[in-house]
Amino acid sequence: MTTTITICSTCRHMGRDLPEGAVRDGERLAEKVARLVPENGDLRVRRVACLMGCDHGCNVAIQAEGKLAYVLGRFAPEEEAARAILAYAALHAASPSGQVPFRAWPQGVKGHFVARIPPLDIEGEDKA
Repeated sequence: MTTTITICSTCRHMGRDLPEGAVRDGERLAEKVARLVPENGDLRVRRVACLMGCDHGCNVAIQAEGKLAYVLGRFAPEEEAARAILAYAALHAASPSGQVPFRAWPQGVKGHFVARIPPLDIEGEDKA
């Protein structure tokens, strides 16, 4: 099963002003992550125009069918952040539920979690 890393390509790192026409920080982060993804692995990268987490830019969602999804933010568009995101996504891919024990989290993602979203196909969930 493939784990998808969705990166907001229009994000700016918090508090950073960019000149008009400049490459956005989210796109710079997406380029770094995409360059590091193994070609034949269980990870893929996609870009979207907005994850609506502007207060937490740069934003990333890590998700796979039937697994918990996570939204992370407050990344700088740097190689170190890209490596941490990929390391966490690989752990997510290896987990049957998508949940990764805290002790296994790469240091570079600690403090970056914004939301955890349950899978849509949970059996026994409360019906409203």
